[in-house]
Amino acid sequence: MAQNWTPGSWRQKPIQQVPEYPDAAALAATEATLATYPPLVFAGEARRLKKQLANVAEGNAFLLQGGDCAESFLEHGADNIRDFFRAFLQMAVVLTYGAQLPVVKVGRIAGQFAKPRSSNVEVQDGVTLPSYRGDIINGIEFNEASRIPSPERQLDAYRQSAATLNLLRAFAMGGYANLENVHQWMLGFIKDSPQADRYRKLADRISETMDFMKAIGISADSNPSLRETDFFTSHEALLLGYEEALTRIDSTSGDWYATSGHMIWIGDRTRQLDHAHVEYFRGIKNPIGLKCGPSLTPDNLIELIDALNPANEAGRLTLICRFGHDKVADSLPKLIRAVEKEGRKVVWSCDPMHGNTITLNHYKTRPFERILSEVESFFQIHRAEGTHPGGIHIEMTGKDVTECTGGARAVTADSLSDRYHTHCDPRLNADQALELAFLLSERMKSGRDEKRLAIASA
Repeated sequence: MAQNWTPGSWRQKPIQQVPEYPDAAALAATEATLATYPPLVFAGEARRLKKQLANVAEGNAFLLQGGDCAESFLEHGADNIRDFFRAFLQMAVVLTYGAQLPVVKVGRIAGQFAKPRSSNVEVQDGVTLPSYRGDIINGIEFNEASRIPSPERQLDAYRQSAATLNLLRAFAMGGYANLENVHQWMLGFIKDSPQADRYRKLADRISETMDFMKAIGISADSNPSLRETDFFTSHEALLLGYEEALTRIDSTSGDWYATSGHMIWIGDRTRQLDHAHVEYFRGIKNPIGLKCGPSLTPDNLIELIDALNPANEAGRLTLICRFGHDKVADSLPKLIRAVEKEGRKVVWSCDPMHGNTITLNHYKTRPFERILSEVESFFQIHRAEGTHPGGIHIEMTGKDVTECTGGARAVTADSLSDRYHTHCDPRLNADQALELAFLLSERMKSGRDEKRLAIASA
């Protein structure tokens, strides 16, 4: 157990990106109520994820992490969750086929409600109000009543997370993820897209393999790994009062776990070494993430790794790199070399979304070509350094939105307004997400072939 640590020791530290609740007593009462609620996830599940992430750190698996920028109370529904899940399954099967590695599936879901903001206020038509910080804190509607932080929203977020987790577990373990259903995962609106034919061909090959395996006595009925999948949840743990209320002792190990999600991460704006978020994270035993932006120096990264993973445990810490397509070549190699020099065990993951946001026609958007450019640079740099490009972290949805420009079935600047539904940042739609998965699959297959040739010629 971390020394001099309790679930509430973060309260003695400076903190960034927290809302100002007008009623401290109501906030304390809400947190006390949450502390009586059942855990959303369990320590054993978090340990299973950590074990799988340890395989990623060793170069024997790949991490796919993705989902909503910020979950919404209004858009919570079974169809939205199902469409996200099957788009995610499609990406995972494409990546598995290309990489010939297990894909660890972690959603930004069932807890991704709070968002850091670059400004505490928002101005519209000369009116200044507090910024929208996610549905767990305040409302997106631009009026004074909506923007007042409300503690009761944390209870709504808990209930929505519980309902979402219930459905996700049913999908993952109840047969929906069965590889025999690989053709049925195709979303209706992408059936005529450039990705549809590629996916059908891949699905045909998988179906043929399944038929062969069934012929020799290996079927989904007799082999659970063919009909079930591990699916884990994650979110940025910004609201530490909420996290503290859901921090529980595991009865089997005596360790503290955050039970709000299997994996939680520290954002680029809240990773100060002597501040509250690092203090909270150092004491929980979940696998955790750390966002790494252009301002992070190699020395500071090593200090953070030492604070967050002093035992150098593989699978404990994922470094989620979010530099921007034009900064990754300058920023990433220095961090990799520092980590390798010190012998630290980490998962390297690429977030190609947050450093590539621009404004077009008054809409925040992310050009697909910039997203792909950062991912390609991430892979090239890791190959040059001899390290494992372990994962990708994206904001995506199973819906047919028009929020990120580009892609094979291009979203243009003029079409952004057609279906721009995000509550915060722009997301890849299912077609763009699948296209990215195919492009990644090709890069990983190429890297695998290059490694085989190098071994054969050695």
